[in-house]
Amino acid sequence: MCLVWHLGSARRFSYGVAMGRSLRTAAGAVILTALCVGGATASAGAEPALPGIVIPGVEVPTIGDVLPPARSELFGGGRNLFPDRRFVALYGHPGGPALGALGEQDTAGAITRVRDLAAQYQQFSTEPVLPAFEIIATVASADSGTDGRFSRITPPDQLRPVIDEAEAAGVYVILDLQPGHTHFLEQARIYEEFLARPNVGLALDPEWRLAPGQQHMVQIGSVDSAEINEVVAYLADIVQRHDLPQKMLVLHQFRSSMITGREFVDAGRPEISVVLHADGHGSPAQKFDTWSALQSGLPPQIHMAWKNFYDEDLPTFTPEQTMAIEPKPVFVSFQ
Repeated sequence: MCLVWHLGSARRFSYGVAMGRSLRTAAGAVILTALCVGGATASAGAEPALPGIVIPGVEVPTIGDVLPPARSELFGGGRNLFPDRRFVALYGHPGGPALGALGEQDTAGAITRVRDLAAQYQQFSTEPVLPAFEIIATVASADSGTDGRFSRITPPDQLRPVIDEAEAAGVYVILDLQPGHTHFLEQARIYEEFLARPNVGLALDPEWRLAPGQQHMVQIGSVDSAEINEVVAYLADIVQRHDLPQKMLVLHQFRSSMITGREFVDAGRPEISVVLHADGHGSPAQKFDTWSALQSGLPPQIHMAWKNFYDEDLPTFTPEQTMAIEPKPVFVSFQ
């Protein structure tokens, strides 16, 4: 006679006493056969094992060997982004306030601030409103730099503490790329270690994607759907390889010329949720004109996002005004 452990339900274990007999489920399936060796004992404090047979020289699997690991989920639960949640984000660079609201305080202060913003928006949404950071990972530069690409790359080591702290606080992170003369995919690969996390997405900012001979603040950049689709395929592969929940891909736009062939963007991949971020600023009439124009011909799988500017909007929309917009934005950022 010896103690054996047997599966009592899908996730709970109990023990019983058996002598050379099979244990079965209610449906009659054999879940273990107890072939106990005389005199063998099981320690009450030991980790339970399946099938729990004490046989000298035979390795017995533990519970961890039998149960599959839990699949990663998004903050708020589940593995699909929308329509079951919305986001409110601070936009900028953690290096300082010049590039946006995110850098106006340290990371802990930014977490507190964006949580407060999300709470203000929650009262106007039936779906959970979650906090987020949109971090400018590569920054458009007026100087061409040593590589001639007009884009400054923030080293991953510099971003890692910020992303770690945000992740620990339940704040979703989007890494924003302003690539200059660099292909979006080339810059995205720099941050693959972060993109392999379940609650880190990516944003592409075509305003700062320059064609040969262009410079920032002289011309407004643009990107075609083929380059975007390379990033879509890359992110989808990361999601598949790491069994991640759906990943957000944000496309910034405020004029039609910024994304050519937008109707061909591959927005139907189940691994990716594509969000179009309307970046227009100014008076309410100007912002709504941009909002309406950007929806013309938009593929139905693409969700809409809204940006509130603290300084450039006249005035900045309140949470109630923002959430009254149709279609109601799934993502709202502050710059």
